[in-house]
Amino acid sequence: MAVPDRSPAHDLAPARAIIDIGSNTVRLVIYGGPPRAPVVLHNEKVTARLGRGVADTGKLSRKAAGTALAALARYRVLLDLKGVPSVEVVATAAVRDAADGSDFLDRVRALGFAPRLLSGEEEAIASALGVIGAFPEAAGIVADLGGGSLELIDVADGACSHGVSLPIGTLRLPPLRAGGDRGLAGAVVALLGKADWAAPKGATLYLVGGSFRSLARLALVRAEWPSDDPHGFELSAKAAAQVARTVIRMKPEALALVPGLASSRLACLPDAAALLLALVTQLAPARLVFSSWGLREGLLFSALDGGARAEDPLLAGIAAYAGRQGAASAAVTAAAAWTAPVARPASGPAGDERLRLAATMLSLALVTVEPNLRPDAALSWAMRKRWVGVTTRGRAMLAASLLANTGRLELPPAVAGFAPVEDLRTAQAWGLATRLCRRLSGTAPAALEGSALGIDGEMLHLTVRGSFAALVNDSTVRDLKALAAMLGLKAEVRKLA
Repeated sequence: MAVPDRSPAHDLAPARAIIDIGSNTVRLVIYGGPPRAPVVLHNEKVTARLGRGVADTGKLSRKAAGTALAALARYRVLLDLKGVPSVEVVATAAVRDAADGSDFLDRVRALGFAPRLLSGEEEAIASALGVIGAFPEAAGIVADLGGGSLELIDVADGACSHGVSLPIGTLRLPPLRAGGDRGLAGAVVALLGKADWAAPKGATLYLVGGSFRSLARLALVRAEWPSDDPHGFELSAKAAAQVARTVIRMKPEALALVPGLASSRLACLPDAAALLLALVTQLAPARLVFSSWGLREGLLFSALDGGARAEDPLLAGIAAYAGRQGAASAAVTAAAAWTAPVARPASGPAGDERLRLAATMLSLALVTVEPNLRPDAALSWAMRKRWVGVTTRGRAMLAASLLANTGRLELPPAVAGFAPVEDLRTAQAWGLATRLCRRLSGTAPAALEGSALGIDGEMLHLTVRGSFAALVNDSTVRDLKALAAMLGLKAEVRKLA
């Protein structure tokens, strides 16, 4: 498997911006980095609550519209100052439902933007494409909760279908819950029936939206999860229902004590939890997966050509990051090839070669970090950084490999409990092999061509040729023995003329 190409277009220059005029917030996000794994360079929002006025009067309130337009005027100046070449502006449920929505969009155009009003189906499709971009094998139902609406859409085989938009966003939930959570559940049933939308029982439910992510954040804290990033976090339907019931009962002051919860979300969390409980009851999913990618990332993904869409987002993102840390793609390719003879397949699903390549890239990037900081960086990069396209098991294997690359074989509990022991040992072997490779050769191409790793029966041998034999020292022998012990083999150095 080759290292993804890192062209100048993959640097951190601002390449594209999305402005999302939602029912609750007006947000600007500026992206750079590789197209398949975009990096957020700037992210800000203003809570305008456009949808609140629509829910009350059918029109946008003057105050909310003024707040939104002031934010958009600021965004216009920022975009011009940063020289962002591509800007896409979309409006969703609040503007779509407001009687004076078209007048508002005219005022947005007067600021120099070209806003596009998304239909409910288009909004659902964009959210679904964001999930597909984040989870290429996604199959199930995407539920995107915004301020003014809830979008539901089926996803499978890289495509989406049967999208609907239901008027039960977070700003509309309080009156629906006024008669109790049974009333909300009844409203959900009625709206699903009116939309003629049904779901197969036992599907995977992908949850998108800030309120759902806040619920995931609370679940992460309660579970003492090794990562504080809710993206990719999974819950069974039973566990999700328990979390929802807990939040419904929690008082605001108790929610405020949960680290990582935005204060702006606290008031609506019980409502979002009640909706989640109703969805779990009615849709009967087998599991729930939280996604930080949604509408905005879906718009980015939809603009990619077929070749870019087919790229592995994990490798694209890590290749760009490791390159910025000084890990040259040629060195990574050579190191991955040199260590391949001892890369035993893990016991998990096929495709772990991509994890080995990702670990190799990050291991070589770690060399640029001060030695005393490398173990902490290894854990942070593997377990906390938002990589797209990696499971918790994959994160644990990356962590095991990166720590072994630093010489650390004792795994912290945050790593040891999240992948099978055999998989972790396999990953540690990757890290030890990369450590041997870089410490022997400095990843110099000639030195790698003049040396090789191999296995003969129960013997792990390092063969070096000609003048490259002088590279072998006590550290090399120790690294070789450590790798051999991890593989259950004996070690031997072979020097050839």
